[in-house]
Amino acid sequence: MNIRIVQKDKEQKGVFCIRFVKEGKDGVVEAKDGNETLVLVIGENEKMTRRKLGLLARRIVREALAKKYEEIVLDLKQFHFSHLKITSDDLAEFLVVNMLMAEFSFQEFLTAPKNGFPKIKTLFLTQAEEKKIRAAIVRGKIIGEEVNRSRHIATMPGGAMTPEILARHARLSVKGLPVKVTVFNVAQMEKLKMGGVLGVGMGSEAKPRFIIMEYSGANKKEKPIVLVGKGVTFDTGGINLKPSDSILGMNMDMSGGASVIHALAAAARLKVKKNIVALIPAVENMASGSSYRPGDILRSMSGKTIEVLNTDAEGRIILADALHYAKRYHPSLVVDVATLTGAAMVALGERATALFTADEKLELQLRHLGEQSGDYVWPMPLWDEYDEEVKGTFGDIANLGRTRYGGAITAAVFLKQFVDKAYPWVHLDIAPRMTTLPDEFLSKGSAGAPVRLLVKILEKCSF
Repeated sequence: MNIRIVQKDKEQKGVFCIRFVKEGKDGVVEAKDGNETLVLVIGENEKMTRRKLGLLARRIVREALAKKYEEIVLDLKQFHFSHLKITSDDLAEFLVVNMLMAEFSFQEFLTAPKNGFPKIKTLFLTQAEEKKIRAAIVRGKIIGEEVNRSRHIATMPGGAMTPEILARHARLSVKGLPVKVTVFNVAQMEKLKMGGVLGVGMGSEAKPRFIIMEYSGANKKEKPIVLVGKGVTFDTGGINLKPSDSILGMNMDMSGGASVIHALAAAARLKVKKNIVALIPAVENMASGSSYRPGDILRSMSGKTIEVLNTDAEGRIILADALHYAKRYHPSLVVDVATLTGAAMVALGERATALFTADEKLELQLRHLGEQSGDYVWPMPLWDEYDEEVKGTFGDIANLGRTRYGGAITAAVFLKQFVDKAYPWVHLDIAPRMTTLPDEFLSKGSAGAPVRLLVKILEKCSF
C-alpha cells in the first residue's frame, strides 16, 4: 500500500472516502461523484478508546477490499478524539500500522482470480502536512510492513519454512541494512555443546540452525538488548505426537522467531539508537527413529541437564540454550518470545500475551507499551516457590511441571533456571496471540504478535 499526503479530498471516481457521524445508520453509501463514502456512526464520542480506534482503522480497509476499491481517502482530523490524548503524530503512526495490517492477507499458494486479488494501492491522507506527522507516517509504514512480513513467514507451510529456509530468510530480511547475520550449523552447535537445540532437532531430516542477528545502533560499549525467538518451524510433538486437531497450525510454532527477526529489521530501518541482538534457535520437532525420547536426558549448553518428560514441551528446551548463549553479550535486557504453552491460552483466552518477569518496573512498562502498540500483555507469577515444580528426578531440571496445573507458569520457571539472574529478563508466551480472531478485521493466519510491542520496547523501555 502506497501512502500519499494530499491537501484536499481527491476528486476522482473509484475512491473510498470516510465520514464519521454522531447519529444515524452505520453503512456504506454512494456519493453523487461516483465515489463511495463509508459512513461510520460513532455515537457517543467519549466511549471511543484507543483499542476501538485501531479496529475502526482496520474495518475501513476491510470494507474497501470487500468492495474492491483500490484507493482510500482519510481526513486525519476525523480520528482525533480529545479525551484519548493522542498526539497527531502518534495517531498517524497508529492508524497507518493498523491499516497496513488489515490490508495484508496470505496468498502465497492461491491461484489469483482473473482480475487479481483485491488490493489497496494507495491511501491518501489529508490534514497531514506537518513535518512530524509525515515522519510518523513513514514510521508507521515501516512497522506495519515488518509486522506483515513476520505474519507472512509465520503462516508459511512447514515444508516451505524449514530451519535452513528460516535462516536464509533472516539474511534476506535485513539485506542492505547494517545488520550482521551469523548462522551456526550442526557441527558448530556441537562445538558449543548446545544439547537442547540438537536434541530436539534429532528426529528431522531438516537439520537445526542457530541464527544470530546483530545490529549496532549505539556506541560499541553500550550493552545490547537481546531478543530471543522460538523457531520451531513445525511441531509434531515428537514421540509424544500431537492429536490431529492440535497438529494443524503447528507451522506457526516459529512465530516467536519470526517476530524477533522482523522487530530487529524494523529497528534497523528506523535507525534506533540501541545495540540489538536477535537469537533464534531453529528446529523441526519430528517423530522418527532418530527422535529424542521421553525419559532422555539432554545436557544443555549451560551444563545443566534436562530430563525430558514430554517431547512436545520442546520449545523451552531450545530456548534454554539460547538464553544461556545470550549471557556472552552481557545484555542490558533479554526478552524471549515463544508460542510456548496451550496453558497460556487456557489462562488468558486469545486476546493477550502472557507476560512473565520478576521486575515490577519492567512489568508496568510493558503493560503500558502493550496498550500503546496494540500487542496487549497481561502479567503472571514467576515466584521462587514454583522452582520446586521443575526439579528433575534423574536430571537437573524437568521439562514439565509436577502436575497438570499452571503449565504456562512452570514453562516460564523452567526458562528462569537458565537465566540465573544474569540479566534483566522478560518472557512473553505468545501462544494466545499466534493467530488472528474473526472480530479483529485481519485476515486468517498469523497475528504478527508481538512485533509492534518489541519495537516499542527497543525504543522506549528503561531498565
